[in-house]
Amino acid sequence: MPSFERAVCPHDCPSACALEVERIDARTIGRVRGAKMPYTDGVVCAKVARYAERVHHPERLSQPLLRCGPKGSGQFEPISWDAALDLLAGRIREAEAKHGPETIWPYHYAGTEGLVQCAGLRRLGNLAGWSRQRETFCIALSNAGWKAGTGVRYGVDAREVVESDLIVIWGGNPVHTQVHFMTWVAKARRARGAKVVVVDPYRTATAEKADLHLALKPGTDAALACAVMHVLLAEGLADRAYLAKYTDFSPEVEAHFATRTPQWAAEITGLPAEQIIEFARLYGRTPNSFLRFGYGFTRQRNGAAAMHAASCLPAVTGAWQHRGGGALYGHGAIFKLNTDFLNGLDACTPHTRILDMARIGAVLTGNKRDLGDGAPVTVMIVQNTNPAVVAPESARVREGLLREDLFLCVHEQFMTDTAKYADLVLPATTFLEHDDVYTASGHTFLQTSRAIIEPHADCRENHVFISQLATRLGVEHPAFKASAWELVDRVLRDSGHPGADEVQAMDWLDCAASFEDAHYLNGFGHTDRRFHFTPDWSAIGPDAASMPRFPDQMNVINDTDSAHPFRLVAAPARHFLNTSFTETPSSQRFEGRPTVIVHPATAGRLGIREGDIVRLGNTRGTLRIHARLADGMRENTVVVESQWPNSAFLDGLGINTLVSAEPGFPNAGAAYHDTAVWLQPCTEG
Repeated sequence: MPSFERAVCPHDCPSACALEVERIDARTIGRVRGAKMPYTDGVVCAKVARYAERVHHPERLSQPLLRCGPKGSGQFEPISWDAALDLLAGRIREAEAKHGPETIWPYHYAGTEGLVQCAGLRRLGNLAGWSRQRETFCIALSNAGWKAGTGVRYGVDAREVVESDLIVIWGGNPVHTQVHFMTWVAKARRARGAKVVVVDPYRTATAEKADLHLALKPGTDAALACAVMHVLLAEGLADRAYLAKYTDFSPEVEAHFATRTPQWAAEITGLPAEQIIEFARLYGRTPNSFLRFGYGFTRQRNGAAAMHAASCLPAVTGAWQHRGGGALYGHGAIFKLNTDFLNGLDACTPHTRILDMARIGAVLTGNKRDLGDGAPVTVMIVQNTNPAVVAPESARVREGLLREDLFLCVHEQFMTDTAKYADLVLPATTFLEHDDVYTASGHTFLQTSRAIIEPHADCRENHVFISQLATRLGVEHPAFKASAWELVDRVLRDSGHPGADEVQAMDWLDCAASFEDAHYLNGFGHTDRRFHFTPDWSAIGPDAASMPRFPDQMNVINDTDSAHPFRLVAAPARHFLNTSFTETPSSQRFEGRPTVIVHPATAGRLGIREGDIVRLGNTRGTLRIHARLADGMRENTVVVESQWPNSAFLDGLGINTLVSAEPGFPNAGAAYHDTAVWLQPCTEG
């Protein structure tokens, strides 16, 4: 008989949704609905509600495949798991004998956010002495900026937004990427008539619901934040007592903000000075104002400085003191998980080189800046990510992946763009086919999830595959001999939480901080317990000398010029999640095709009509794409909502062809929304 079983969505999203999945039989699921967990509250996004379409997709990988044609041809033949593991272990041993262990690069990210299934490859690399990776795709810049001020990553429980009178959604589009937060916003609007302000370069689905949309120029958020603080201080809207008690605010900081006028910011942001003042007064006159920070506005070279400047706002007004006031960026620190055993750090202290995952193209094409005097990367194992699409400088990434001397193994659920370049492709389970434990950045609940159905065909979970490879390589650690559920239990107990079976029986474990801790009323995360307007950037990253002393706009973005008069935003699409769900027919149907959103005034000047094919380009490449006309943004902003497979674009390479892999400051980070381009009508078909 069909039954509904508890599960947790594993995809790279702040919500980590609690789910109820209909189990038809040992290999089949039906409906997927939201569980009544106190935060996600029975809500589930449309793409996960259609998950049966993905888990039972006819194109799911079902057996190991060995390349039998030229690199990148997509020509493969079946191979057994034993033969595949023997081949992979043999190529690793050969490469280590020739170049040393750092020639192996385990490359992974958050395609699943389950801690156990993410950890196996990292553990094996740590124990074997392989190259490590700096994880720079998503939160490197935002983390740096948030911690510069607060010292630790947590904030106000999102459920508290129902007690807010003003909700500011800064640099995120939760209608697309975190629908649950919008349900709490809707509750606040119904109960209190809460006002909503959205800060975003274009009119997103979230901005359409706002009372005020600040459509600033991409990469200029720090200037806006500084000008708002100028108004707050100049008009008596700052809480001087709070600043004195809880922050390092000083006369020097105030003198700095005195120069950051709305008129100064208007020149940088493109926003009218009057609109900046309107927002500042609204924010300053609402004690219980809630700032919900996204990641998008920090994905530019000024990103860490932008997050730091924006995070200063509740410290200036003292909003942290009030229920429904303060800010939330993420909750990573509240779960207090000890993952040393899981990652093999109990048995080794890695001293190997660290390679920047966003610079994979440069690494694979032999850039000495990235490799130093070390060996080239000659073996890669890729899990839970799709760098051929998501990494910057796609053309250079493709060049590197096509190297004949690179042995590439990809463990995946589908034949992704990256898998097509592989020498060995191994079939992976989905979250419904393995056990794991999940935290979240958008809420406070720790959750476990058991396998609901048997693995599809000959698919193997990450943990099993890596453990079997470790055995063949002679790399020993107790975690490789444990089951995934035993590892869940070990992590929870090592962290002082109830065990796996207990948490599973509880459905979830709320790790929310107290009101005083979540609002930093017991002090911030720095040793002096104060919020820092003048941060020690040297404690955060090696490029501290590049950072401003006080909150400020940094003149480091890839700004427009006569040859590249437009700023490109490469934003998430609603029905895709990075490159997950790009293979499901319903998501493809809802999204249609890749488009570039162009302001009607710009289109009129250039002679571009709705649906025309246009060219976007810069020094890194060009691509053809269909135009879609929409206002609600600056005339020199263009937007491409992605991540589409490269093959969906007319020239076979996606939008990240145009995005630079130059890292942000002070501790690297991919600058996806920091790209100047030219735009022109396309004369050819």
